[in-house]
Amino acid sequence: MTCTNDINEAMYDRLTSIAFLKEISADRQGFDRAEIVATLGDRIITLGRDPNCDIAININLYGAVSRRHAEIRPIANKNFQGWEICDLDSANGTFINDRRLYGCYALQHGDRIQLTKDGPQFIFELESSPDTTVGTDYSRRPRSQITSITLTKLLPIFSTGNDLWKKAYLLPGMATVGFVVMMFAFLGQPQLFNLTISVYISLAAYYFVYQLCGKNKPWWIILGAAIFTAIILRSPILNLFLWFFYKVLPGTAPTGQVSFVSVLISMFFGAGMMEELLKALPVFSLWFMGLRLGKKWRSRIGISEPLDGILIGAASAVGFTLTETLGLYVPSIVQSVANQALSPEIAELTGLQLLIPRVLGSVAGHMAYSGYFGYFIGLSVMKPSLRWQILTIGYLSSALLHALWNTSALVSFWLLAIVGGVSYAFLVAAILKAHSFSSRV
Repeated sequence: MTCTNDINEAMYDRLTSIAFLKEISADRQGFDRAEIVATLGDRIITLGRDPNCDIAININLYGAVSRRHAEIRPIANKNFQGWEICDLDSANGTFINDRRLYGCYALQHGDRIQLTKDGPQFIFELESSPDTTVGTDYSRRPRSQITSITLTKLLPIFSTGNDLWKKAYLLPGMATVGFVVMMFAFLGQPQLFNLTISVYISLAAYYFVYQLCGKNKPWWIILGAAIFTAIILRSPILNLFLWFFYKVLPGTAPTGQVSFVSVLISMFFGAGMMEELLKALPVFSLWFMGLRLGKKWRSRIGISEPLDGILIGAASAVGFTLTETLGLYVPSIVQSVANQALSPEIAELTGLQLLIPRVLGSVAGHMAYSGYFGYFIGLSVMKPSLRWQILTIGYLSSALLHALWNTSALVSFWLLAIVGGVSYAFLVAAILKAHSFSSRV
């Protein structure tokens, strides 16, 4: 028995020097470099965001990587057979040579490993490879290796594969081109032009939040949340909200000589509490819907953690902003200017000038408040024993931020800018905190 153990130990001592995991990174000149981060042997190597992992990923650089994302394990039954990598049910996936991994995969020399689509990249190499030194520069190989000029070298677009979508932000670029074409097409048609530019600004703002969250959510769920909120604003449900928060509660703005405090109180009960509850309805709806689904689909479609609440809350805010701004605010301003006996052209120009800052400010503001409240809704799902305390804190704090924004304009635009910056900071802090304890990211 001792002899067998000695043989196994000798075998594994030999294994510790025959395979390496190298991390691929760019140097100052933009060339790819591969540096050894682990020597593979008889023990399991864990990769993830958790500081206790063997290869700990920086959360500030790669927030979409899971806490325990993947493992590299030796394959040894009676005889040693190599190493395999296993995905640990990560939220955003492990990719081997640009293909998503489900379960485990036996590694071969030269395999490229990537944690999430835009995450850190590694390469698996055996000792027999000529390129095993630390700092091997793959982009500086001799030019003599290019033995022929092929069609893919002359037309690189045919050889970039999935990287064209994953790393080059092709979809946002194509969408921008499409919206620019629509703007040209709708010149002279102010309603369609305003709708186009408003949707583009809203999508750009939401895409930023989506990327910051780093969790995949089906596009039809996100779009459905925005449409759901827009429908509520056009339904009799809105009248019920208006009656309760403006008649039963003191949400009506004071008239005559007013003070900052009196306006803040009315804005807190009116715009703050009413609108934040209304925008949270899609989040609560998906939460209840998810209760009937399995764990996998609950995470994908429903609300299972704070990141889900942030994404759906922000999407709801986009629907609210577009409906409120295009359906109520801008038309009333244009009509008011037109009633002052000014030309239609001046009225339309005034509407456009107000539209852009209104949409930018409202999207950033509404997304901040709704996303922040969504964080607390997702947190209450994870901590059901403190659900009502968590929801109360989230609801009141998001309503207060909303009320402060609406009231700050009475004092100065500088105070308005400060409140807006603080609101955005609250949202970003919630996203970062959600990353730190999320079990799925």
